Amino acid sequence: MDLLRLGLVAVLLSFGMLYSVRAGKLTTAAAVTGGALGLLIYLGSGFGGLALLTLFFGLGTAASSWRVADKRRLGLAEENKGRRTAGQVVANAGVAGLLGLLAWQYAPAAPLAGLMLAGSFAAATADTLSSELGNVYGRRYYNILTLRPDARGLNGVVSLEGTLLGLAGTAVLAAAYGLGFGWGPACGWLLVAGTAGNLLDSVLGATLERRGWLGNNAVNFLNTLTGALVAGGLGWWLG
Repeated sequence: MDLLRLGLVAVLLSFGMLYSVRAGKLTTAAAVTGGALGLLIYLGSGFGGLALLTLFFGLGTAASSWRVADKRRLGLAEENKGRRTAGQVVANAGVAGLLGLLAWQYAPAAPLAGLMLAGSFAAATADTLSSELGNVYGRRYYNILTLRPDARGLNGVVSLEGTLLGLAGTAVLAAAYGLGFGWGPACGWLLVAGTAGNLLDSVLGATLERRGWLGNNAVNFLNTLTGALVAGGLGWWLG
């Protein structure tokens, strides 16, 4: 492995960790966890995978910060002033880190693992944007299971506007994947994977999370796992 490039990655990750803590985006433990996962992602999928991580983090941070005063007034702002914990980092990027480890240690799996990694970030981005921006721009809110009107901000409640914004976020991830790994049918598969993970997140929110059987971090982890599995399944079947 090129030690110069590895050193550059270490510097970039360290800068990102320091900035995230100083800017109040991550706790110190979350930044260290994110740096470790970022290294695994790089080792397995190179700068392309690291770019997907950065893009997800940037889009998610921007969506969380957008019209935050309105969200606080409505009681919809994230806890801890939006500063993410280590558990939240693992919930959103843990699957990608594991896939990076797999691709690094078992080269024959790298192409499919890279697609699955992108699928996990597509799902995470769709969920973050649909909830954060849907709470701002949604006009009517419905329970994902009954499709009856429900209260904005509750687990399992969706809006058309939020769902479309989540799909737009997935499209941005798919475009970034195309730029980094080549254009092809996989970009379309990522749209399906991101949407599938986002919808499952809402279903779990309306059922297991509302009942207290699963926490938000577990739901988010299953969201990213679903995105990865759907992308991998489509890649395996249609690729």
